[in-house]
Amino acid sequence: MKKYKHIIFDLDGTLTDPGLGITNSIMYSLKKFGIEAERSDLYKFIGPPLRESFNLYFGFDKDQAEQAVVYYREYFSEKGMYENEIYPGVSDLLPELNRQNRKLYIATSKPQEYSLRILEHFGILKYFDFVSGSNMDGTMSAKSDLIERIIPLIDNGELNCTIMIGDRSYDIEGARHHGIDSAAVLYGYGERSELEDVRPTYLIESTAKLTSLLLG
Repeated sequence: MKKYKHIIFDLDGTLTDPGLGITNSIMYSLKKFGIEAERSDLYKFIGPPLRESFNLYFGFDKDQAEQAVVYYREYFSEKGMYENEIYPGVSDLLPELNRQNRKLYIATSKPQEYSLRILEHFGILKYFDFVSGSNMDGTMSAKSDLIERIIPLIDNGELNCTIMIGDRSYDIEGARHHGIDSAAVLYGYGERSELEDVRPTYLIESTAKLTSLLLG
């Protein structure tokens, strides 16, 4: 099994389980439009850019989607980002990877400002060499663009020992765009069929299996 020197992680659904906070924030936002929604129908918002999801799932136009994000952040910035928990095993995995001199990065569609605050909240920011998050205005949210910020930090000869780890098809497609390996985690919010369709290098069923892949 290949030993990966450079490891790029998605955040939501990969390192932390943000389900409660994100769905609460979406429900808060939708209520401002007079829309009631079941929590179980909103987990599909986790991962992709918010504006795209409001458009795709509720038919919001550009202005409505922008306002929906404003409402979402009213709740998320005060409460939602902390209605979150780190997945079992992650707190042990990251420092061990650091001890083995692996280089760790984050590539997330979540805004950079929120990503840094969440990582700091869980005490794991210190393990990462670089965090690549989106801009607050929604730009730089495509996974391939987020990974592109990280690529210059990796020597050309070491791209073959670089891996992207995430729970949605966007993560795997972003990795393929840059010619790097990928691991799709099934414990997050992507459906198995979604992840199998994009043909990741590995399908990982648990954080224990992820630890086995990365540490051997």
